[in-house]
Amino acid sequence: MTKKILLGLALVFLALQFVRPAKNLSPAPGPQDITARVAMPAEVQRVFTKACYDCHSDHTRYPWYAEVQPVGWWLASHIHDGKRHLNFSEFGAFSTKAADRKLKQIARNVDDREMPLPSYTWIHRDAILTDAEIKIIDDWVDAARTQIAPKP
Repeated sequence: MTKKILLGLALVFLALQFVRPAKNLSPAPGPQDITARVAMPAEVQRVFTKACYDCHSDHTRYPWYAEVQPVGWWLASHIHDGKRHLNFSEFGAFSTKAADRKLKQIARNVDDREMPLPSYTWIHRDAILTDAEIKIIDDWVDAARTQIAPKP
């Protein structure tokens, strides 16, 4: 009986491998990308790439285990949820007021160490932000808010 249950579970697991979520891969930044709206120095881009873009852009770097279901589904759900809150690839579509609010939220979430999420940094240890990287983001947010502010 135990062998039949284990065989059945193995077959279900094998069958699950054929049902895969769509990948979050865009060939290049589009016209609505945040970099088209505000200047982003290389050091800020580096921090965002390692700690933010996997869940908050159209450019996810997938680890090998994303190919194993149901982990791939969980990652797809996590990415979808992250992009729902903020998608750097669609930042240009925000109104000035909404963009300013999102920038303030970025700084607040990073300062409070709410982002990146612990569930992400548990595996991606390099995504844990240092105090210096948080300052880089804070300084950039201040500059970006000045850039997008309506001119009097």
